[in-house]
Amino acid sequence: MTTSADSDHVGPVLVLVGSPGAGKTSVGKRVAQRLGVPFADTDALIEEAAGMPVADIFVVEGEESFRDREAATVARALEEHEGVLSLGGGAILRDETREHLSGHRVVWLRVSVSDAAARVGLNTARPLLLGNVRGTLGALLEQRTPLYEAVASDIVETSGRTLRQVVDEVSALVGATSPAEGSGT
Repeated sequence: MTTSADSDHVGPVLVLVGSPGAGKTSVGKRVAQRLGVPFADTDALIEEAAGMPVADIFVVEGEESFRDREAATVARALEEHEGVLSLGGGAILRDETREHLSGHRVVWLRVSVSDAAARVGLNTARPLLLGNVRGTLGALLEQRTPLYEAVASDIVETSGRTLRQVVDEVSALVGATSPAEGSGT
């Protein structure tokens, strides 16, 4: 019987949380590639299972129904996915999801309102950001920041940084080295 932490590991090697525009999907895909593990995004998993985009689920079923789907999807992914997992920005709103994250390596990709707003723009695929994007992002960050802090084992600042810089820092947290082409400038 082995007691190695790696052989006992169940679930993702890394979970990314953060607000819309933090870069969870972009960073997650690249970190997974460096680690040689699969990447999954819970919003994409929800869309696949529902057969419709997240924005349509909000319109057709309402936010509460979407959050129910999200909580179930996150719980399942935390048990089954063995790569890098990106959670939707509001996944941490549910108590049960925060409890499920306990014991996992959770990296909060922290972003300023101005950087997040510039990144998401007027993306209509983000149902909670319709209308005043900057104001809505500010309110979301104010509400969610304590929750992101509560679940995070690590915090990586993304504002004012290149994607490569963020990927390098997140990768270093899990022991992945930069690719041979350089250290990112």
